[in-house]
Amino acid sequence: MTRKLLHFILAIAVLLSVSALAQNGIAAAPSVPTPAATNTKIGIINIQEAIFASNEGRRDFEALNKKFEPKQSELQTINKEIDDLKKQLTAQGDKLNEDAKSVQVRQIEQKQKSLQRSYEDAQAEFQGQQNEILNRIGQKLLGVLDKYAKDNGYTLILDVSSQQSPVLWAGPSSNVTEPIVNAYNAQSGVPAPASSRPVRPSSGVTRPGGATAKPATPSSTTAKPGAPAPQKPAGTTPK
Repeated sequence: MTRKLLHFILAIAVLLSVSALAQNGIAAAPSVPTPAATNTKIGIINIQEAIFASNEGRRDFEALNKKFEPKQSELQTINKEIDDLKKQLTAQGDKLNEDAKSVQVRQIEQKQKSLQRSYEDAQAEFQGQQNEILNRIGQKLLGVLDKYAKDNGYTLILDVSSQQSPVLWAGPSSNVTEPIVNAYNAQSGVPAPASSRPVRPSSGVTRPGGATAKPATPSSTTAKPGAPAPQKPAGTTPK
């Protein structure tokens, strides 16, 4: 009888141990976290387009292009003189002796060198003034962007001006370029120019012979030698 009672007590102990292990195992099982709701709002902006589309940008870039029109005409005139000298040298052919040919060749070479220097100087001056406009407007535009982003609850606004932009696709509703331009125009107080023609980046001075140098771009996309990049105001949403 005692032996049967002992076996019964041992069986009860085993069952209690198994039950305790099962309960502990269930209690120790990690709970699956519930994904937290996010309120991330992301937008895109084409800073370069915004600068050129603003009333101030259109006004200043049109004035800059007009300012360099006389220099462009001057370079074209010099280039035509060189072409005429070359034609004259070719037409005279064997009628000129070696000394006369050498004189005309040197004259053409000197004019070509002078033309190239004048072109490079004019192009450097144009790009320098264009960069100044880009940076001046860009600095103020970033301040408008900062306020707009905060007022409208944006977490991030990306600049898609550059071809190296990491943005592969974005819906039209995420593009804040137009509202930023409108807000900037309202803040600047600059009226819209009389011309409705949109302004685009200009090479400024055409290289004699038809080739043109690459136009300058805003510092928000690429840095310019000798031109300071616009600094973002404190707390500006990163581009």
